[in-house]
Amino acid sequence: MQSDWGDWLVRDVEEATPDGVAVWYLGCNGFVLKGSGGTTLFIDPYLGLGDPPRTVRMIPVPFDPDDVAEADAVLATHEHTDHVHGPSQAPILENTDATFYAPDDSLTVAREEENWTEEWDVSEDQLSEIAEGDTFDIGEFTIHVEEAHDPDATHPVSYVIEHDAGTFFHGGDTKPSDAFDRIGEEYDIDLGVLAFGTVGQIPDKETREPKRTRWYNDENQIVEAASSLQFDRLLPSHWDMWKGLTADPTVLHHHAASFDHPERLEVVEIGDRTDI
Repeated sequence: MQSDWGDWLVRDVEEATPDGVAVWYLGCNGFVLKGSGGTTLFIDPYLGLGDPPRTVRMIPVPFDPDDVAEADAVLATHEHTDHVHGPSQAPILENTDATFYAPDDSLTVAREEENWTEEWDVSEDQLSEIAEGDTFDIGEFTIHVEEAHDPDATHPVSYVIEHDAGTFFHGGDTKPSDAFDRIGEEYDIDLGVLAFGTVGQIPDKETREPKRTRWYNDENQIVEAASSLQFDRLLPSHWDMWKGLTADPTVLHHHAASFDHPERLEVVEIGDRTDI
């Protein structure tokens, strides 16, 4: 992949020495987490351009995956191409010996549709299947695999990532779920990510005719989910990515104002860092 930004972002991650957990937003639904002990996790990094003119990338490609020299794991939330994408993710595994953690249908994409182990120097033991209810450790992080509700995906999951400094939630493209009340009670989530976007006219995959499309939470859905999950801070993602589905996350200040949770809205742009 050809980066629009050179390698400054991956060097920024490598050189960071956070006191707790540093979180960088990669645009779309991609994130990097780095703990105080140096453990580095990538979640849903996507550097592709989409499928123009159906899906058109509206933001820069922030790094070249071949430039990534430090990573302990790549986590995938579901099987869609902007969450499981060999050209974006396999080079990270190739260069770092990181493990790719993903649900079954996501691994089917990696193994059978994109042939990661043949197209890149990736071994089968770097591909690890996870499912709801699993818990595992990666360095200083403890990862809990939880339910997600994304009607457009075949097997979506969410991740609750615990660290001594705090807890991070990544919901993939989930909409509100009956499971979120339980998750909100079970964990103390300091910073949570939920996908946000508008409803737009996107060409149909088969006919290419414009079709009314809602892929992500609207203003009411995202606050409903964040409230159930009892986020301290809500970080909206995905609003920047696709032409026709972009949105303004600052409007969520008004929608969230009367709810106990989220306590605060954390609006970041591609390349920004926030901390837990």
